[in-house]
This record gives sequence, C-alpha cells and structure tokens, in this order.
Amino acid sequence: MDAARLPGTSGPEQIVAHVDMDCFYAACEQRREPALRGEPLVVGMGYETGTTHGAVATASYEARAYGVESAMAISEALDRLPRKVEAVEDPELSVEDAGFYRPVDMDFYESVAADVREILHAEADVVREVSIDEAYLDVTDRVSWETVESWAQDLKDTIESAVGVVASVGVAPTMSAAKVASDRDKPDGLVVVDPGTVREFFADLPVEDVHGVGPVTARELDALDIGTAGDLAAADPELLARRFGERGREIRRYARGEDERSVTPKGDPKSLSRESAFTEATTDSEAKCRQVRTLAEAVADRARRKGARYQTIGIKVVTPPFDVNTRARSLPGPVEEPELVRRVALSLLGEFDDAPVRKVGVRVSNLDFSAGEQANLDGFGGGSGTEEPVRSASGPTATTADEGQVGLGTFAESDEDRGSGGETATGESDTGEAHVSLPPDQTTLADF
Repeated sequence: MDAARLPGTSGPEQIVAHVDMDCFYAACEQRREPALRGEPLVVGMGYETGTTHGAVATASYEARAYGVESAMAISEALDRLPRKVEAVEDPELSVEDAGFYRPVDMDFYESVAADVREILHAEADVVREVSIDEAYLDVTDRVSWETVESWAQDLKDTIESAVGVVASVGVAPTMSAAKVASDRDKPDGLVVVDPGTVREFFADLPVEDVHGVGPVTARELDALDIGTAGDLAAADPELLARRFGERGREIRRYARGEDERSVTPKGDPKSLSRESAFTEATTDSEAKCRQVRTLAEAVADRARRKGARYQTIGIKVVTPPFDVNTRARSLPGPVEEPELVRRVALSLLGEFDDAPVRKVGVRVSNLDFSAGEQANLDGFGGGSGTEEPVRSASGPTATTADEGQVGLGTFAESDEDRGSGGETATGESDTGEAHVSLPPDQTTLADF
C-alpha cells in the first residue's frame, strides 16, 4: 500500500471511473435502426420473430414504463406491451401502447462493444473489462480531481458520437463507490464522488445499492433494522460477521467508503455461467427445461466467443425459500460441444422435475483456453463422466440488477465477483429477424 494512503482506504490519489452502457442491447438495436429510438423496445433471449417464447434480456426505458422487466417471460411482456405489428392488425389493440421486439444478436453487440473498448483503452492506462457493457478505468495518472468531471463528460461525448450508444459514468476514489455512482443518475448519467465524501454519498442510499448486497441480503439486513447504507456503515461488525461471515465485514467496509481494491486487467475466467429467475416459484417442468435450454445455449455461445473449452458442466437450482442447490458433471477432458452442455444441463435438472423452483442457472468450468485437441467423448451421455460432489446451501446468492439490463447473473464463483450487473449472452440470431418492414413512403416507426 502506498504510504500516503490511510489504512482501510484507497487513498485520494486513486481516481476510478466506472463506465456502464445504458440498456446496451436495446441501444445497439436503436443504432442499427434509428427509427426505434424513443420507442418501446424489448430485446429477447431465446426469442424468435412472431413467437411468444424466450425471456427479456433488456428493455428500453419506454418499454419499462409498461412494466416490462429484465428476465420476464416474453409471453408476459407481450401481455403488457403487444407487438406493434400485431396492434396495427387488431382493432382491439392500441398502436400507441404497443412496442417492438428484437432477438438478441450477440455478434452485432460484440462488434459495437469492441468500438467502445477501443475508446476506453485510449482514455485510460488501466482498464478492467467486467462485461460486454461495463468496465472500470484507473485514470489516476491521466487526470486530477479538478479535471475529472470534464474528462468524464468528454469520454461520454466521444462514445456517443463515435459509436452511437450512450454511457453513464461514475467516478470515485474506490471501485465500489464508482460502480454505485454510475447507477445514480441513469440514463446518460455522470456522477463524481470526491475524496472524503464517499461515506456521505452512501449514507442515505438503500442498503441494496452497496456493492455485494443483493435482494436476499437486503431483506436479511432489513430484519436487523439496517435499511440504508448509512445504517450498514454504523452497524456492529461482529454482528454482521456472525450473520454473514467475512462478507458481512466486507459490505460494511464498502458502505463506509473503505475499499482497498485497485483496478487490474481481468485475466481468463475460471468459469462461465448464466442464470435467470422466474417471476414466482414454478413446478412447470417445461418452463424449467425451456429456461435451462436457453441458458445452456447462452453459456456455450459465450464460451465459444472466448475461445474456451470446458471439462465440467453444471446447473444451479434455487428452491423456496432461498435454498441453493448445485449439480455438476465432469467430462473426460475439455470440449466445445454446445449440444452436450444442453443435454447434461437438462439431465441434471431432472432431479428437480417436481420441485418448485425460483431460479435456474447453467455453468461450464474447468476452462481451457489452449488450442489443444478436444477430448474423445465416445459413449458419454448415458451415465458416463464423473459426477462431482453435490453441494447444497441456503442463503443469499449473487443476483443481477444491472440497471434492468439482464436479470441474468452468475454463480458466485463465476467470472466476475461483482454484486450486480452484467449482460446476458444468448445464442446467435439472424440480424434480419423481427424487423418490421415499413411502407415505401414511411420514414419512421413512430406512426406505424
């Protein structure tokens, strides 16, 4: 630690910026189809043109006004926000209260994200890419606290003008505070938390805004009369440690503005995963299988994009009240087999066929990023392979609330240990799908 830093702090000399793209998937679609800007827009994972299956990956702010939320089933989203093209044909539906639906197109989103990353790396000496739509930047040696707000505004302007998407930026002396700051004034936000004011900045915020505090932990803290970040900062550390272990002390430190972490480039992940919650616990086997199939495709696709093979395939199942169950199967060696991810995940899910389920997830781990030869899997799938020890636990798990973007998160031991956020990856989709064709004399979608 630098001698100039006080114990338990990151020191005023560290300037951290957290850049978070607003409704990134929707923003990419609006960049591709400018007529969609300002319109209710839903981007669905596992969604295909004209269908009702799949789940909401993200929704524009206009769509959220109709109650459409991340991780919501497309069928439910359609009940709240009918498709515009169907509203035109059905006199019982209001065209004004209808929206547009597009399938996730990860290839396109990755290309847009690459343009954003190029700007970020040009503006900072150290960049930690957290996900497709967010990153931490250490700009300590680039700017001062007196000039950082101007720098951040220039960064936002550059991203919007050069790439065509909007970013919110938070700046603070710590990573945890910068993350919270970027969420405070969305969309198109810019919040700077000066050194010495971090605890004051946190004081009146809801406790769930603290890095590492998810909805379940927030409810448990509320039961301890800890409802704000200020309450958490003032709480007895021993009480928190008894209830939450070392994580209790950690979230208290974050609420107090004490975060010693520095921004470091992210290496290869140890695992890749996606998870999704149901609106309420369900015993519907087909609904559970459908969700797992979508997640399996997403995870396999993400592994392919990262050039990763995997030797272990697992699932996560959360049953009421908040019991976390994980199951996994190890293969003879590392592979890249999307169909196998799907089959193994569904096979493992079979144990929970009759159980009420709140959330499901799929994970691949024991990753291999080398270009070695793929393992021979002859005979695998009929009970071969190695079953890993079954783990079951009760208590809070990581969730995602990243500005409503995904509703899909990671397993606790997954590729990023953040308390919130992250895009969801899904299988590839045709960039031409779900695009409404306009009449020749029509130039915008607003009147369609």
